[in-house]
Amino acid sequence: MCMLRTRAVARHRQANQGSVMGRGPSIENRKNAEDARKGKVFTKLIREITIAARNGADPAGNARLRMGIDKALAANMSKDTIERAVRRGSGAEGADNMQEIRYEGYGPGGVALIIDAMTDNSQRTVADVRHALAKHGGNLGTSGSVAFQFKRIGEIVVDTSAAGSEDKVLEAALDAGADDVQGNGEETTVLSTPESFEAVKKALVAAGFAFVRDGIVMRPDNRVAVAGENAQTLRDLVEWLEELDDVQDVYHNAELQ
Repeated sequence: MCMLRTRAVARHRQANQGSVMGRGPSIENRKNAEDARKGKVFTKLIREITIAARNGADPAGNARLRMGIDKALAANMSKDTIERAVRRGSGAEGADNMQEIRYEGYGPGGVALIIDAMTDNSQRTVADVRHALAKHGGNLGTSGSVAFQFKRIGEIVVDTSAAGSEDKVLEAALDAGADDVQGNGEETTVLSTPESFEAVKKALVAAGFAFVRDGIVMRPDNRVAVAGENAQTLRDLVEWLEELDDVQDVYHNAELQ
C-alpha cells in the first residue's frame, strides 16, 4: 500500500508540474503579444509627436502637439520618450525624413477608405497598403477619389451609461461650442469643429465625464450599410491595415451590420 501511495503521489506531482509548465509558455506568449501591441502603439504616437513638433516645440502654441502628448501620456509613455520625439521633430536633434501620406481607396462592396500613414519609405508603404487592399477585394484610388465624402471634425465619444448623464453631456458640450450631440444610451458622440475641439473636451473633462475615445477624425457625411461576408472582409481589412507599422489611422464610410 505504501509503495502504491508513493507512486500515486509521484504521478500527481508530475501532472501538476506538466500543468504548470503548460501554462508558462501561454502566459509568456500573452505577455509578448501585449508588449508587441504596446510597442506598435508607442511607435505611432512617437511619429505623431515628431510630425506635430515640426510646427513648434511648445505645446502651448501647437494644438496638434498638445493632443499627441496627451495621448502619449494616457498610454503611459515616459516623459523622456516624449521629449526626445519633440526634439527630433523640431530639429533640435537633427532633421528626420518622416513624411505624412494619405491614401484613398475602396474596400469590399465599394466602401470608401481613407488611410493616413507616416513613413520614411513611401515605396514600401504604398506597396503594403496596395497589397492589403487587393487581398481583401479592394483597390487603391487616386487622390481626391473618396476624400470629398468625409469631413475633418472633432469627435468625442463619452461614456453615458450612468442615469441622467446624456442630458449633462448635451448641456456641457453645447455650452462649450459643440456642433452636435448624438446619444444612444450607453455612449454619446459629441461633434465639433477642429478649432472648438479642445474647448469642448476641457468642458467635458471638467464636468467629470470619461471618454471612450477622442480626437480629430475624418468622419463620413453618410454611411452605407455593409453586412454579411463583405462586413467581415472589411473588418479583416481594417485590422490588417491598422497592424501595418506605417499606418496611423483608417477611416471608412461603412455602417457594419
